[in-house]
Amino acid sequence: MVNLKRPSMKFTRAMGNKPAEELTYDEAIEELQGILTSLQDETLSIDQLTDSIKRASELLESCNGRLTSTEKEVNSVIKKLGLGD
Repeated sequence: MVNLKRPSMKFTRAMGNKPAEELTYDEAIEELQGILTSLQDETLSIDQLTDSIKRASELLESCNGRLTSTEKEVNSVIKKLGLGD
């Protein structure tokens, strides 16, 4: 059975060459999903596992930073509009 939602490893590796901060949020999430799938499938060698965990950490840090930044921007707009508590 083919899982059409699973990113191909070729695509995931291609994105892995790009710094996490240069990826869009959606690209980073997609790459994280690909890493998670590889971990769940137990298809990684120990060397690949180490690299994947490091990359996942970079991607998570980037995504968290974007979410925090977006939250601050939304709160600022809400405050300016007088819609806050």
